[in-house]
Amino acid sequence: MSEATVVSRAKDGVRTIAGTVGHATSELRMAPDFLIVGAQRCGTTSLFRHLAQHPAVVPPLFQKGIHFFDLHYGRGIRWYRGQFPVRSIADRRVAPTAPRAVTGEASPYYVFHPLAGERIARDLPAAKLIVLLRDPVDRASSAHRQESARGFETEPFERALDLEESRLAGEVERIRADPAYVSFEHQHHGYLARGHYAEQLERLFDLFGRERVLVLESADFFATPEPVWERALAFLGLPPWYPPAFERHNARPSAPLSDRLRNRLETYFAPHDERLAALLGEVPSWRH
Repeated sequence: MSEATVVSRAKDGVRTIAGTVGHATSELRMAPDFLIVGAQRCGTTSLFRHLAQHPAVVPPLFQKGIHFFDLHYGRGIRWYRGQFPVRSIADRRVAPTAPRAVTGEASPYYVFHPLAGERIARDLPAAKLIVLLRDPVDRASSAHRQESARGFETEPFERALDLEESRLAGEVERIRADPAYVSFEHQHHGYLARGHYAEQLERLFDLFGRERVLVLESADFFATPEPVWERALAFLGLPPWYPPAFERHNARPSAPLSDRLRNRLETYFAPHDERLAALLGEVPSWRH
């Protein structure tokens, strides 16, 4: 059994315990005010950890990513609410810095999962969504390093790219046909498909409206964090506050891609980036 599988099962056990304990008191517990829905390997962990330090924010009880709307939806909304603090306790904890506590989670598979958006819109009609984007070439390479390190990928990067179409063939249709189906391939091997940002954002805009979806670039957040941070606080209605330092979490060291492979990927993503620019009304920074 791989280390990643052991960790995954341990986390699943924590979720189960939390849901069991919290199920009976679910009506007393907070519902998420915000979700960081992705994208994978785009700085979601860093942004969430900084938000969790905010005096008005009370994070989930055990971990940032609950993965309810993609992997655990069959456990039910009461189980999900059991992952969050009791409202009255949370409000007392943040007083007098804020009139009420705010909570949220970060599960970066939500933006890519074909059913997660619909489920969120149905179950959390007031929640706000944050999406972080990154150069899709770098995101794909970073995702491959992560999946390899976790034992979920055994092929070298370029071979994994060549296999992606066959690996993912029919998986979206299977997920839609059977909402209880969890696709290993779709979750772990979408190096190219996860970089189709415009397609994923269009789905969210249709479900939530643009006013409830904040789109940020991780490159901006890491280069000049203060203005990006201020946008996030304003979007969430949180009072001004700054962490002691804007640290980068969950980063993985990498070797540069060959010019040939980078050119291949930049050419592949060019039409998707053009669609993204048309959708957002500005060219993404990685295309400047």
